[in-house]
Formats: sequence, C-alpha cells, structure tokens
Amino acid sequence: MNNVKTSFSIRDMENLSGIKAHTIRIWEKRYNLFSPERTDTNIRTYNLESLQKLLNVTLLYKNGYKISKIAKLGDEKIPLLVNEIITLKSEKSHAINSFKLAMLNFDQSLFLSTYNELMEEKSFTQIFNDVFIPLLNELGLLWQTNTISPAHEHFISNLIKQKVYIHTEKLQFEAPTKNDEVYVLFLPENEIHELGLLYINYQLALHGYKTIYLGQTMPIDSLEDLLKYYHNIRFVSYFTVSPTKDDIDDYFKKFGEVLKKSPDSKLWVLGHQIQEIGENKPKGPIKIFKSINQLIELL
Repeated sequence: MNNVKTSFSIRDMENLSGIKAHTIRIWEKRYNLFSPERTDTNIRTYNLESLQKLLNVTLLYKNGYKISKIAKLGDEKIPLLVNEIITLKSEKSHAINSFKLAMLNFDQSLFLSTYNELMEEKSFTQIFNDVFIPLLNELGLLWQTNTISPAHEHFISNLIKQKVYIHTEKLQFEAPTKNDEVYVLFLPENEIHELGLLYINYQLALHGYKTIYLGQTMPIDSLEDLLKYYHNIRFVSYFTVSPTKDDIDDYFKKFGEVLKKSPDSKLWVLGHQIQEIGENKPKGPIKIFKSINQLIELL
C-alpha cells in the first residue's frame, strides 16, 4: 500500500507554497510552468514534481527573479539556480520546503540530509527557532485545511522530537550548574502535544538548570508529590488543547491550592490554550508566557 501523497489540488498547491491559486493559474497559462492533469469533472490535479517545481519557483520569485525569466530557465536549470542562491537569507525557506517534501513523502532520508546541512552552519537553537518553529506553525495551518493528514504531522513531529532528545541527552551528561531551583516539566491531563515542552526542557538544560521531565497527561495530585522532595520548584506546562476553555480557570484555582503548600514554588504556563483564560488572569505564583522565547529570555 502506497501512503505517499502524489496528487495535489490547486488549493493544496496554494497552501504549501504560499502563492495564491489565481497566480498559479496565471503562471501555468501564460508561462506553461506546470502541466496539471484534469479529473473527469475537469478539476486540475498536480503531481509531486509539479509541487517541487512550484516550491523552487516560489523561492526564486521571492528572491527577486521575474517569473518570465524563471519560465525561460527550463526544468533542469531551476533547481541549479535555487542551489546557487541559497544564501543565509533564503536558506530558511529552502529548508522548510525540503522538510515539507520529506513529510509529504514520509522520506526520513531527505529530512536527515536537510537537517545535517543546516547543522553545518547553525546551532540547534538557531535551527529550532529559525526553521522548526515556522515549519510547525505552517503544519498547523496545513492540517486545518486538510492539505496534510495527521499521519504527516506525526511523522515530521516525531523526527523533530528525536533531534530534541539527542541534543538534550548530550547536555544531561553534565551536572547542573544552577541548583537554586528545580524545573518540573509536565503536560496536564488529556494533553499529548509535547514538542514545545521538550524544547523548553532542552533550553533549561542548556542554561545549566536541573530539570525533571514528567511528560504527558499528569494529574495535579501526582505533581503535589514533588513538594515532598523539593521546595523551590518551577512547574512548567504547555497547554495546546487542554485544559479546555471551560476548565482552565478551575485548573489554575486547583493548582494555586497546591502552590500554597510551597511558598517558594511557581507555575509557568504557555501554549495555545492560554488565549482561553478569562478576565481573572492568574497572578502571584502563576505566570503566563506568550512564547517559548519569552520564557527563555527570563532565564
């Protein structure tokens, strides 16, 4: 059974490239850049080669090349020119495009070769901030528009997680240099999206802090047990889908009761669900962060 997606609608092409469907049609009609097939009901469909070509054309177009000039290059010269102009400015979008193609093909080798090329020039922190975060933001939109399936998202997310684990483990061989506080990282019950939390764990280890990573779907009662062992705890959590809008205020109230038992401890929270916090925003020992970078800057 072949799981690779090989046929794309004009909307898929728009979502994956960022070029409007109307513009793609003009490029196709005026410059013969693409040769879509037609369904029985006369709807355009594009193959994987057309998508790859569009991503390359988009990169050239965004770097100042006129579409009329690109059209005259021909299929063989376009990838060569793309490789020539991959400067620091365009390396990011080229890498994101390569990771997208790796995802659509479930192609681990392409993911690894693209990643290794980036590692020759950048630190892991730079790669995560400059490439993985924009890529993951795009994947959320692609998933919402049904351009990709959950299987695609899981495939690429797990490859990125793998890299976070590897870089975190390297740091964990060294003893923490800052022992004033302990960071306990967890996800609330029914929350399984842990990539952001894993990266925060990496950054805390990079900054020399002691971390205890507990991972997915942790009940508050279980977290209370940590207070028996440590007194100055920074609980760190990432709310992507849970707690829900109806439950989030109660969650903070319940966690606040736990923190009363340890006056030195605090809860730090970030993630999509913080948008659902009501008018009574938590104060005191509970701190809300708008982004991972905001949290890292505090360190």
